[in-house]
Amino acid sequence: MATSLDNRIHHKRGSRQWFLGHFWTTVTWVIALFLFSPVLWMVITSFKREGSAYTDPPTLIFHPTLNEYSQVFSSGSGAGGAGAPFEHSLVVTVASVALVLLLGIPAAYALSIRPIKRWRDALFFFLATKMLPYVAAIVPIYLIAEHLGLLDNVIALIILYTGFNLPLAVWMIRSFLLEVPREVLEAARIDGAGLRTELMRVIFPMVLPGIAATALICVIFTWNEFFFAYFLTAFNAQTVPVFLSHFQSTEGEYWALLAAAATISCLPVILAGWIAQKQLVRGLSLGALK
Repeated sequence: MATSLDNRIHHKRGSRQWFLGHFWTTVTWVIALFLFSPVLWMVITSFKREGSAYTDPPTLIFHPTLNEYSQVFSSGSGAGGAGAPFEHSLVVTVASVALVLLLGIPAAYALSIRPIKRWRDALFFFLATKMLPYVAAIVPIYLIAEHLGLLDNVIALIILYTGFNLPLAVWMIRSFLLEVPREVLEAARIDGAGLRTELMRVIFPMVLPGIAATALICVIFTWNEFFFAYFLTAFNAQTVPVFLSHFQSTEGEYWALLAAAATISCLPVILAGWIAQKQLVRGLSLGALK
């Protein structure tokens, strides 16, 4: 009797767990699809013609076309060709993220593994730089860029984005470096490892996922930044977000063209996230388990 009763209890618990697992899985998928639906609708609209892109009710059955994509990259589109803005955004993103990592890793090392004097003040300083609203700094930044001849120049954006992303990178990389076991570092030092060997052969391989996660976040912030790019660039350094804003016109609505341009602008970030997804998951979970 006791064995039969235990089997029934275990069976009920198993059925309940199975039901709850499938229920929450279904709920999660529904929420995910709901949140993804605007992106899916943007991609679908990008394959429509302008006549069927903005209809009430929406058109679900249509003949797909790549005409809007060709117009995005042609010089005859309403906002000019997308080739130059994509090139500018790529140069600014790669250069600024490289500088952020080049400066952020040594700074994080000095604030974690070998902390400097008054390291808490240094961390607070990095955090305080993020408290100033961007709109409050645009006038002095504009005047400085004009005085240095950096208006409508990618160098100005590289310097700005490096400064804006560096505090975040220092805080993130420092948190990853704090998870490096001190026993491993002590063993490496006992074996005669110098600072360069310690960094390149011991620390860097262990925190590489965290650095990849930091780099990806900086890439997203840099690629999508609009405010400073809008006020400091015109044509020679125009980036993708500024390029997309030109599709909003009082002369007409270009829904399909805007959807095509927005879809193309999302691809580099999605591709970067897909390539670094393993490192990203490991980096975001670094130190979660001991």
